[in-house]
Amino acid sequence: MLENIIEIFILSLIQGVSEFLPISSSSHLIIISTLYEFKSSSLLIDISLHLGSLFAILFFYKTDIFNFKSNKKFISLIFFGSIPLIIFGFIVYITGLIELLRDVKIIAWTTIAFGILLYFADKNKLELSMDKELPIKSILIIGLFQILSLIPGVSRAGIVITGARFLKYKRTDSAKISFLLSIPALCGASVLSFNDILKQSVDFNYLVILAIVLSFFFSFITVKFFLNFIKKFSMNIFVVYRIALGLVLLFLVY
Repeated sequence: MLENIIEIFILSLIQGVSEFLPISSSSHLIIISTLYEFKSSSLLIDISLHLGSLFAILFFYKTDIFNFKSNKKFISLIFFGSIPLIIFGFIVYITGLIELLRDVKIIAWTTIAFGILLYFADKNKLELSMDKELPIKSILIIGLFQILSLIPGVSRAGIVITGARFLKYKRTDSAKISFLLSIPALCGASVLSFNDILKQSVDFNYLVILAIVLSFFFSFITVKFFLNFIKKFSMNIFVVYRIALGLVLLFLVY
């Protein structure tokens, strides 16, 4: 029992942190799974972890999302920004193309390469505000960037922030765009996983509730920390971290 709780704690920590920071969740899961084989991991736990993150972001931005007088902009962002990912994500899912990319070498190199891309995007000095300037064209461009997150190692949060920074949006707004676009992404991941669960026989137990609660907690703390951090500092620490992480993966496979 204690071992299961510790495993859920670790998985929730990885989910909560890697979902919203511009780092690669795939890279972390590979390193962790290399060091330890999780017995508690399952499709139902995966859904629970995603739901925890989804509830956290909905709670964090509840005022923006559920304020019907001013939420038209956020609805447009979530809708139009997610169209490219939904279309390409569905194609990748039904064709099984994603499995061809689940190679540790590919994940290692994409972790490094897209970390470097984030560095150049973050050098932008001109900073636009999403409250004043967020046309459909910019939303769709960011949505096209998000397609790249289908490649393991890229990081959905990282590539969305990179795209927004290239479009000259300030760091905090780039992060907010990434967080809001995580809503349909997390919903999609949960729906696809739930479809697989229907084909299996699974048991609903206390670990599911624990996974949701812990994932919610770590996700909420991560979002709050990240927004406060980038008000004062650049993305350089995450760039360095990604490069180091990619090198560790390369060391493991060569």
